[in-house]
Amino acid sequence: MTTTLELAEALVARRSVTPEDAGCQALIAQRLQALGFECELLQHGPDDFRVANLWAIRRGTQPGCAFAFAGHTDVVPPGPLAQWTSDPFVPSHRAGKLYGRGTADMKTSIAAMVVAVEEFVAAQPEHAGSIAFMITSDEEGPGTDGTIRLVELLQQRGERLDACIVGEPTSVNKLGDMIKNGRRGSLSGRLRVLGVQGHIAYPQLARNPLHELAPAMAELVAMQWDQGNEHFPPTSFQISNLHAGTGAGNVIPGEAVVDFNFRFSTESTAEGLKRRVVQVLERHGLQYELSWALSGNPFLTREGSLCTALAGAIADETGLKTELSTTGGTSDGRFISKICPQVVEFGPLNATIHKIDEHVETASIEVLKNVYRRTLERLLATATATAPDAA
Repeated sequence: MTTTLELAEALVARRSVTPEDAGCQALIAQRLQALGFECELLQHGPDDFRVANLWAIRRGTQPGCAFAFAGHTDVVPPGPLAQWTSDPFVPSHRAGKLYGRGTADMKTSIAAMVVAVEEFVAAQPEHAGSIAFMITSDEEGPGTDGTIRLVELLQQRGERLDACIVGEPTSVNKLGDMIKNGRRGSLSGRLRVLGVQGHIAYPQLARNPLHELAPAMAELVAMQWDQGNEHFPPTSFQISNLHAGTGAGNVIPGEAVVDFNFRFSTESTAEGLKRRVVQVLERHGLQYELSWALSGNPFLTREGSLCTALAGAIADETGLKTELSTTGGTSDGRFISKICPQVVEFGPLNATIHKIDEHVETASIEVLKNVYRRTLERLLATATATAPDAA
């Protein structure tokens, strides 16, 4: 068993369903402290939803890139245990795959990061720049007391990063075929349209909010919000929930509630989208209440030193020419980008994340670790040191 696989199994065996960490970060900190990292195990959030956060940093002996690995130790609930082929928190091997909750999202990435740093520091004890870890247990949860709190802490201290890899599972068909170099923003709205409840046989004595809402919704659905750009698809508007009525078939509802979401590109802003929605509602004369929740603004890392180093490491290790993409949902990169101009995501295949029988290819674990290590070599290695051979 390799060192990376052993650590991945140890992390998967800890039942760290969000926001629980279950000792994962203490194990990681122990490994990093042995390499000379200064580690802070922090707690954030209310007493009934405590979030574990780890900030660890090792400063080199020469100026250079301030680099960070970022990730999360929390996992989503396993779902119906009877549907799993094996216990989701007992690492299991079948047909060349490692099974367990968090194998793909994203404990294997964290294990690969830690061992990559161990190998790099052993070969480059006097490396340039600095290496840091930002690990949270609130990525799969609301995300209000996780990485965002670490970023706030670093902002207060005046700390900045030059480059960061988030270990999200980004690969599609083969490990290394895709890097996420940005993400769309996410803006959610809840619209409450007010009507007058009444008997369905006497519509003149009531006001049906669904009838008044429908033309406005049709206009919003048909709108082109932007055309996207070379990095992002056009902004999308999607309705996720519609609630109205009392359950009786002879009552005109007194209100209708609609939940909707924008996934928006850098061609739009949250304020601009809000303004356009309000213009439509006002034009249709609705009586309404509207609340907003901004999960994150879009961010983009253009091709530069980090993308070049990571793409080169992938090519060296796998022979693949990777693709840069901004598709998919949000990630903690949206927070890190506030203090770091270059943020990308790279990790294992994402085909089984959040699913029953989540797994990774066992053979890919060492490859992932080697890609991370090779990236460090390209960014932080000194001219006189010798990098270890690929495992």
